[in-house]
Amino acid sequence: MDLQLRPGALLRHHRARRVPAGRRLAGSLVGGGGDRRHRPRVLRARLAHDAAYAGQGVRDALRRLFGGRFWALALKELRQIRRDRRLTISLIVPPTLQILLFGFALDSDVRNLRLGVVDDSRTAESRELISVLTQNRSFRLAAMYTTADLLGKDLATGRLDVGVVVPYDFARLRARGRPNTVQVLLNAANANTAQIAQGYVEGGVAFLSRDVAGIRAAPVELRTALLYNPGLVNAWFIVTGVFGTLIILNGSLVSAATMIREKERGTVEQLLMTPASALEMITAKMVPLFVLLMTMVLLVIAVARVVFGVPFRGTPGLVLFACACCVLSGIGLGTLVSTFARSASQTQLISFFINPPLAMLSGGLTPIEAMPRWVQPLTLLNPIAHFSTIARSVLIKGAGLDVVYPNVLALIALASVFVGISAWRFRRQLA
Repeated sequence: MDLQLRPGALLRHHRARRVPAGRRLAGSLVGGGGDRRHRPRVLRARLAHDAAYAGQGVRDALRRLFGGRFWALALKELRQIRRDRRLTISLIVPPTLQILLFGFALDSDVRNLRLGVVDDSRTAESRELISVLTQNRSFRLAAMYTTADLLGKDLATGRLDVGVVVPYDFARLRARGRPNTVQVLLNAANANTAQIAQGYVEGGVAFLSRDVAGIRAAPVELRTALLYNPGLVNAWFIVTGVFGTLIILNGSLVSAATMIREKERGTVEQLLMTPASALEMITAKMVPLFVLLMTMVLLVIAVARVVFGVPFRGTPGLVLFACACCVLSGIGLGTLVSTFARSASQTQLISFFINPPLAMLSGGLTPIEAMPRWVQPLTLLNPIAHFSTIARSVLIKGAGLDVVYPNVLALIALASVFVGISAWRFRRQLA
């Protein structure tokens, strides 16, 4: 190697090349300076050759992805789904039933509101007013009352949604063309329904005060009283309605998951080797769940009181007793589901048939009176519906046991049925 030092720069310095890369490529392909006239033609030929293979990589990737192996795997999955009848049913039946139930139950229109009337006038004009209010599907005349006290009592118990008190001088003032005052009592526990009902009453009164034969009738003034929720806080209705849904659904999911985990791990068979009886096993599994879920109930009550300002006008012990019955219903329902399932996926499949109808047919968000008549009897078998009535009556209205005892008895009966059937099924499996 020649290491002799020579004068000159160690690094070569050249001018910056301003020739485009394509022209340099053509120049390198063509060669000498005498062939510059052929450079554009060579460049176009090279670019045309590269363009023909520009998408080859993408086409190869798509061919590998959607080739013969893909369709073979897809057909295999289709055959597997066809063999699994439960999965096929879950893809067809639950969505169909849910869309039908939701379409009927979730109706934004308020219909069949229970109307109570105190007609102190007892004239043709007062009967015309009542007829105007009940001629459409918005109101349903539930009962006529002799005094306003009886009307207020049924509003407190939840038997009525709207009350109207017609004064004794209604016909006389109307005949003289003087303004009348009709008192309207609205059950504002459901703020949204109360506002809609108020609009319906105002529309009916405006129709009654229309021009007749060119002579304007005497106007009828409304004196509205919003009971139990004067501020029309809609969160009170929503929170007390969702309360029972949270208890039942969380209780059923937690208890079902616990039982299924025992089956999958095989610890149920290990428990059979112990001297404990089946009743002791069932009780030992339900008691910790009950304590855990009652802790969740106390947390939900605290959030409802602190965050949403839900009032506690009734007896707290009555609400806690109803919560305990609701928790037992959820545990019993989840345990019952776990006795029919062998894995977590089967538990979820069965829950699709139970949880959505329980939530939507509870009256927690949509008034039961707004549902179709053939759907309303189903709510009697729903523990969430009874708990929602108890929670709203006790917390918002301040009602006592003498008012809500039918719902309390129904909740006790449903909890006993769910826990009893689930314990019977669990004992049969242990045997």
